[in-house]
Amino acid sequence: MKRPGYATLAGAQHRVQWLEDTLRRGLNPVELVIEDESARHVGHAGAAGGGGHYRVLIVSAAFRGQSRVARQRAVYGLLGEAVGTTIHALALRTLTPEEWKTQRGAGRPETREGE
Repeated sequence: MKRPGYATLAGAQHRVQWLEDTLRRGLNPVELVIEDESARHVGHAGAAGGGGHYRVLIVSAAFRGQSRVARQRAVYGLLGEAVGTTIHALALRTLTPEEWKTQRGAGRPETREGE
């Protein structure tokens, strides 16, 4: 399914803004951090095709009661056809506000999941 603005994505800055706008509209996060890691993947096949590599932290009440897989499916559903084209790689950390509060108190890095 095409998403508003998807067809007009051009350049890394626009992709990050589109990601942010799309995730904010769809999940109303209390915390959203998007890291563009594309520069680390120069020469990689996905990067050569123009697809970006992103690491995203999303803290949203919408994730309450959902498994990790269901949360990630929700994000992929919002991003639609951009995943696999404009977005070559996407590392997600999806948390509820309660999980975020607990993990921040434990000194966990902001966007690294399971490390």
